[in-house]
Amino acid sequence: MEKVDFKKELKHLYNPSKKEIVTVDVPEMNFLMIDGKGDPNTAKEYQDALEAMYSVAYTLKFMLKGEGKADFVVMPLEGLWWVPDMEFFSEKDKGSWLWTSMIMQPEHVTKEDYERAVKEAGEKKDLPSLPKMRLEKYGEGLSAQIMYIGPFADEGPTIERIHKYIIESKHELRGKHHEIYLSDPRRTKPERLKTVIRQPME
Repeated sequence: MEKVDFKKELKHLYNPSKKEIVTVDVPEMNFLMIDGKGDPNTAKEYQDALEAMYSVAYTLKFMLKGEGKADFVVMPLEGLWWVPDMEFFSEKDKGSWLWTSMIMQPEHVTKEDYERAVKEAGEKKDLPSLPKMRLEKYGEGLSAQIMYIGPFADEGPTIERIHKYIIESKHELRGKHHEIYLSDPRRTKPERLKTVIRQPME
């Protein structure tokens, strides 16, 4: 059975240029999703969400592989970030941030597969965020994005570049700030972290 790496299959979405901002059309895809609020660096709710999502993602992977249905690489963590009034979205007030954490799932993952994986993961370990999780389609359509390399705390100028690109191309910002985390911060030096930064537009 061939193992599929969707980061390679969807290279234009998960490995954009690090030199220039590009425009992409992001289709609807399946995601494990959990919503929450608070500073991702300190909020227990955020850490619980990641633990639950990764547990279900890996359970799905090995469950489907064991049944001979599919073998695939677990996709990276993604995050949507916002506040009710985006004019007040500030790096200095992360405690007020709202977020949705996500991990993309292959199209062939069914609701039944998902529910079995949730049950199995919950039986193996106490996962407080499991009841908050859902399997849902999410699509952004026309968006601007770039590969950012460096510490999360220094993303500001790159985000400003994306916003300027959108405005100068006669579009308007819409939707939520989106990040895709391609590096494991526990094993990667901050200056080498790879993050896709994406902003939907219209």
